Parts: sequence; structure tokens; C-alpha cells
Amino acid sequence: KQGQITPTELCRKCLSRIQRTKFLNAYITVSEEVALKQAEESEKRYKNGRSLGDLDGIPVAVKDNFSTSGIETTCASNMLKGYIPPFNATVVQKLLDQGALLLGKTNLDEFAMGSGSTDGAFGPVKNPWSFSKQYREQKREQRRPKLHREREGSSGGSAAAVSALTCFAALGSDTGGSTRNPAAHCGLVGFKPSYGLVSRHGLIPLVNSMDVPGILTRCVDDTAIVLGVLAGHDPKDSTTVQDPVKPFTLPSLTDVSKLCIGIPKEYLVPELSSEIRSLWSKAADLFESAGAKVIEVSLPHTSYSIVCYHVLCTSEVASNMARFDGLEYGHRCDVSVSTEAMYAATRREGFNDVVRGRILSGNFFLLKENYENYFIKAQKVRRLIANDFVNVFNSGVDILLTPTTLSEAVPFLEFIKEDNRTRSAQDDIFTQAVNMAGLPAVSVPAALSAQGLPVGLQFIGRAFCDQKLLTVARWFEQQVQFPVLQLQGLMDDCSSAFENEKLASVSLKQ
Repeated sequence: KQGQITPTELCRKCLSRIQRTKFLNAYITVSEEVALKQAEESEKRYKNGRSLGDLDGIPVAVKDNFSTSGIETTCASNMLKGYIPPFNATVVQKLLDQGALLLGKTNLDEFAMGSGSTDGAFGPVKNPWSFSKQYREQKREQRRPKLHREREGSSGGSAAAVSALTCFAALGSDTGGSTRNPAAHCGLVGFKPSYGLVSRHGLIPLVNSMDVPGILTRCVDDTAIVLGVLAGHDPKDSTTVQDPVKPFTLPSLTDVSKLCIGIPKEYLVPELSSEIRSLWSKAADLFESAGAKVIEVSLPHTSYSIVCYHVLCTSEVASNMARFDGLEYGHRCDVSVSTEAMYAATRREGFNDVVRGRILSGNFFLLKENYENYFIKAQKVRRLIANDFVNVFNSGVDILLTPTTLSEAVPFLEFIKEDNRTRSAQDDIFTQAVNMAGLPAVSVPAALSAQGLPVGLQFIGRAFCDQKLLTVARWFEQQVQFPVLQLQGLMDDCSSAFENEKLASVSLKQ
């Protein structure tokens, strides 16, 4: 808007950055021609004084489980290699209508079934912070070798893309923490809106009753800008609300004395690292010293959330994955003995072990003899979990403050020692209940660990109080002043593109 850089120049610099950070494996598809054409159109609008808004000319990326017209959408699976949707997901279309530049589709776990962005058909995503100046300096001081961290959430590609400064915002999907977890590990703001605030149309479903498009940015203000574009009723998605609270501009919060911050005692689990436990306590003290009321609260059914989530998740997965049969789209095997044999061979070849395992589990829970004992009971427990949050918020609590993850990102080789189910249960312990209750939640980067890796804390709000939640999150963000990622040692030949990271830390609002 100030004319310091044109949309085309910014687009080319981001595309160059994508090429120079290919080793991160953040992108599955880079839509260079599409983005440059969009940048030219944006440039014309700026010259004519007809900018479409804050996102006009801004490079963004989209997780590869959102449908994009004319651009391959794979869900990181052999089942959908070569599939090109004939339409855009509603959230993608809304971004394009505001003039955003679509740089490409980002990597993920196959069909978003995972917690590390390690189980996709295109290989694992690497965490940009494991190549940062901050991490390398800490590693030198400790004088012992460390493996590069690669751990993310299933939206790891989107997180790595934003963290590595290749784009300014990215869409992820959040079913049990898949936006917030990678945000915490990559030093980003990861936002899960209230269920029904943002349309799911065109998001290839994992768990319909919990899936929410997520937003990944480098600051809370940027998240609010993107949310303002995406929120709203969609006639193509019957779960969206008719009248969302708009606009999502965040009021200035200077006085937190009227806030009541809840600390769930059930979230103080033995597996929580001492470093994050200390950081969580310091954050609570920060609010208290600023005048806010900080109290311990109880969410008594938290311990059942992991098992409950597993039953409901796999049950819906079994139903959703039935559409991939090799008949209408996607991979189809060469077996022609019978239709049943073709189905079986196609799904065996198209899905990885993780996806097949969840399908089998879900079908087991949905068997006639098991339906009442598993699926129905899990639905009842889900209601109890949701009521826990209602009771806490009705008691006067405004915002819940919790950890986002159990620890900082762990080394890749250590991470993959656990099976997918165990990893998901461990990593989503603080995030899954929010999806079952349909509440908004945001992970905000809070500090660097002793290893020089990011650590995030989570804020949870009342349903459809997303604006208030982000307002509090922004206040916290301003207090902690999280550092900007420094990739100078690795990116010296690209440093001029972002002029010592000045553009990296600037907000879309500016």
C-alpha cells in the first residue's frame, strides 16, 4: 500500500524463497504461473486505486486437503495423485476474491491423519527452526550433536511455509490440534475458529463434526485479518452460522484487570516437560501481575478425551474414506477379476498403513454389535467434555490458558519410534477436547526453549467469542515479544529479498 514493493516483486521473492528452502519439503505443489498472474492483476488494481483489501497482493499457501480449481489436490496420498478439482473450497475462493496470491499447496500427513507431517506420500516436513541461527548457536554451546527436528502437526507444511517466510499466511485444517501443534513447534500463531464460523465446503473431510479450517500467521493481527475474510455463512455448508460477529478487527487491550483466566488442573499431566510447565506458570503470573484474576479450574472429563476422540475420529474416517473406491476419481488398480477385488486392491495400493488402520478401527466401532458400547458411549462422553467447558465459562472464566504441546519439537528419529496412534494421543492431549466442544483456540509463541526451539501456549475461549480470544492473545503476544526466525547462515544469498527480515516481521495490517 505504501508502494515500497509491488505485488509482482513480492510474489517473485516468495517464489524464490520457496525454491531456496525446498529441503524443508513444505510444498507439494508450487503454483508459480497462477501466482504471478494473480500478482499482475493485483498490481493493476493498486495502480488504479482499487485495492480489494488487506490481502490484495499478499502471498498465501493452502494445505493440500483443500480443493483448488485447476491445481492438483492430493491430500499427500497416492489415492489422489493427479486429482484436479473442478472447484475451489469456499475459504480458498474467499482468499482469491480478496486478491490474495496462491503460491501453492502444502505438505501434510496422508489425509491429515497424523501428528507429525511424516506420514504423507511426499515425505516428511522439516521444521525451519532446526536450521535457525538461534538453534545452531544453542547447539554449539551444548557441544553435543543433535538431529534436525522435523516434528510438526498434520498441517506441518503450512506451518513450515509461513515460518520459513515463503508466504505471509497459510490455511491448515484442525481436527484435534493439527493447526495449533505445528504452530507451537514453528513459532507461529495457529488459530482454530469456533466450529461453524468458517465454511468447511471443499475441505476434504477427515472428521466432519470436528474439522475446522485453521489459520497460520506470524502475528495475531494477521490472523484476525484472515479470519475477517473467511468467516461467514456459506449456503454450501449447513453447519456455518447465519450471522457471524464481524468485523474481526481487534480492539486495543491495555487493561486486563477485568479478565478472569482459568488454569485447568487436569492439564498438569506427568508427561508435561518441566520447561513448558515453568513457562505456563510464568504466563499465568504475567496475567496476574497485570491485574487479571487467575484461578484454578476443573475439566473433570479431560482424562477420557483421548479415547473418546479416537472412537469418534476413526468412526467418521471409516465413513468418509468409503468414497475412495477407484470408480469415479483418484487411483484405480489394474485388477479386473471382480468389482470387490478391484475395490480391495485399489484401497490397499492407495492408502498407507495409518489410513488403513483408522478405517479398520472405525468399522470395528460401527459394527452392529459394537455401536452402542463404543460409538454411542463416546458421543455421550463428548457431551460431558463439552459441558465441562460450558460450566467453567459460566462460572465467570473468560479465557483458559493451557500448554499447546507436551514439549518442544523432538528429533525426527525419536518421533517416528512411536506408532501413529500413540504419537497422536500424546501430542493432542491439550487440543483434542477443544474440537469435540467446538470452541475457538489459538496457540501463541511464548519463548524459545533451552535448545533454541519455539514453545507455544494455548488460549481457549467461549464458542463464537473468537474476537475476544484473539484480543487477549494479542495482548500476551505483545508482552512476550517472540523473536523472528533467523535463517541468515543458510539463506545469505537470499537475504536481500527480505532486507534483513524486515518484511518477515511486518504485519499485513501495516
